[in-house]
Amino acid sequence: MEQRTGFYKNFFSIYIALVLQNVITLSVNLADNMMLGAYSETSLSGVAAVNQIQFVFQQMTMALGEGAVMFCSQYWGKKQTEPMKRIMATAMWTGLSVAALLFLLVSVFPYQAVGLFTTDMPIIEEGVRYIRLIRFTYLFFAVTQLLLASLRSVEVVRIALYLSVMAFFVNCGINYVLIYGRFGAPELGVAGAAIGTLAARVLECAVLIYYVARKERRLRLKVRDYFYMDRQLSKDYFRVTTPVFFVQGLWGLNTALQTVILGHMTAAAIAANSVASTLFLMVKSTAVGAAATASVLIGKAVGIGDMGEVKAQAKRLQKMFLLIGICSGILLFFIRIPILSLYDLSPGTKEMADTFLIILSVVCVGMSYQMPTNNGIIRGGGHAGFVVKMDLISIWGIVLPLSFFMAFVVKASPVVVVCCLNADQLFKCVPAFLEVNYGNWVRKLTRE
Repeated sequence: MEQRTGFYKNFFSIYIALVLQNVITLSVNLADNMMLGAYSETSLSGVAAVNQIQFVFQQMTMALGEGAVMFCSQYWGKKQTEPMKRIMATAMWTGLSVAALLFLLVSVFPYQAVGLFTTDMPIIEEGVRYIRLIRFTYLFFAVTQLLLASLRSVEVVRIALYLSVMAFFVNCGINYVLIYGRFGAPELGVAGAAIGTLAARVLECAVLIYYVARKERRLRLKVRDYFYMDRQLSKDYFRVTTPVFFVQGLWGLNTALQTVILGHMTAAAIAANSVASTLFLMVKSTAVGAAATASVLIGKAVGIGDMGEVKAQAKRLQKMFLLIGICSGILLFFIRIPILSLYDLSPGTKEMADTFLIILSVVCVGMSYQMPTNNGIIRGGGHAGFVVKMDLISIWGIVLPLSFFMAFVVKASPVVVVCCLNADQLFKCVPAFLEVNYGNWVRKLTRE
């Protein structure tokens, strides 16, 4: 009983901080959209196009971080920090390389990059104005996310929450002043929004580096640690992380394609989906936080080597995921009406958004079980290959072809298409349940 109580206490101390961090991060994006939407619809559309590129980059960076957490949490269970530093060095240099490559591509081909998502020239012009500044955030974002991943692997998570709060106020404050030209400042529009985001990214990176160098006591990371890499550990890291990196990038592309599918339907569908997906992402934070927490705890238990405790934790976590999912679904169902009342939408669009949110309330239950089970327990246990294969088959073999067929061949209603786009969140529960309860998903990734 004492061991179980300690487990729950540890879970919620990490979980609550990660959920709050994700909610605040999404609130920054929401505030950006609201401010730019009030300034100019063209500016908002230009930034939205650029953010599709940013989203794919974020998924890739997160994959590199999650790969590091898979290894480092197991080494943390064994209390071996030196291999952790070598793996983190590999992850960091890989992340910086990806960021530098993206920076180079959008610098040389800015119009082509924004033009991937729209053919409207005024929107492209606004997007290019935004990307010329926002590209400088890529390196800072990569450093921040990979440092936070290394801290998460040793169960240090509160600093991520504090950084998100700081970034929220810095970004919103600068946006308010520079987008509209308040307090005698120039009215910069999208450039002002980019400056706000850049300032927030630079500041949070600087504060985090100071914290790691001066305050953090579990890893005791130094700058010189990032110049020592182990060839064998690097091979281990790339062997496991490369498929995850590839699939996460495809998942970011999949999200962009979902926007394209609904974007070629009615104007009401575009607006209704924008409203519904924004609220859904907020509630989805509960599942994202559960997955990240489970990955750390399961990885640590595998590293300790107590397989009985690993299985026991997996069973406890599944019950918690179901409870989180039911609560999240109920929350989304009941807050949809008061939230929708805040939007100035036509009756038809509001009714469609309401229907979308009812569907997503059901989706939320399945997603809150399968996502943490797959990305938290199974991937955290070292079996990333199972999750990679399942995502490739479900998204690219079933969901997207079915959604394209229903939208462009059958000409089904937007409600039916939204059901198709989110179907995988429900049917992936079955393989996830079978694998975690009856499969062999524990993989020891550490070396003696």
